[in-house]
Amino acid sequence: MERRLYFLFPRPTNARRAVAELREAGIPRADILLVARDCKELEGMPVATEAQQTDRVWWIERLYWNINLAVFFAALAALGLALWADHAEATLAALAVMLLTFVTGERFAVRVPHAHLAEQRVPLRHGEVVVMVDVPASRVHEIEQLIERLHPEVGIGGVGWHLHGASF
Repeated sequence: MERRLYFLFPRPTNARRAVAELREAGIPRADILLVARDCKELEGMPVATEAQQTDRVWWIERLYWNINLAVFFAALAALGLALWADHAEATLAALAVMLLTFVTGERFAVRVPHAHLAEQRVPLRHGEVVVMVDVPASRVHEIEQLIERLHPEVGIGGVGWHLHGASF
């Protein structure tokens, strides 16, 4: 799982310069995606496709979270029934499932970065350009420092996750 960095550039010219600098830093063109209100301003740049702009990662996160909650509450109901029936093995199994869903939910909520393109809609409406950069987790700090050093005018929109090779 890679990280997707979101940078908010005030003008397309700034974003164009940053793309060149990211390429010089060894980021493949396919891992740099731009989104703007008016894509005509991004002529010749690696503009995100419609599928890449639909924010499917958010949908996957919501699906995972809802399934995890449903399993937790089903195990809670099973725990109640097991206690009522005085069935020790079923009680332990329900407790184990509840613990498992709690631990995975906690790890997901605390350790997985959750920035999304949907959070950048207001800057996009104001004419800013969102540059999304997909990098291994080990390069997040390096790339953030590079952009901050070369473009002090840029806002960092956050860090999310991305599956390398996926079209979202």
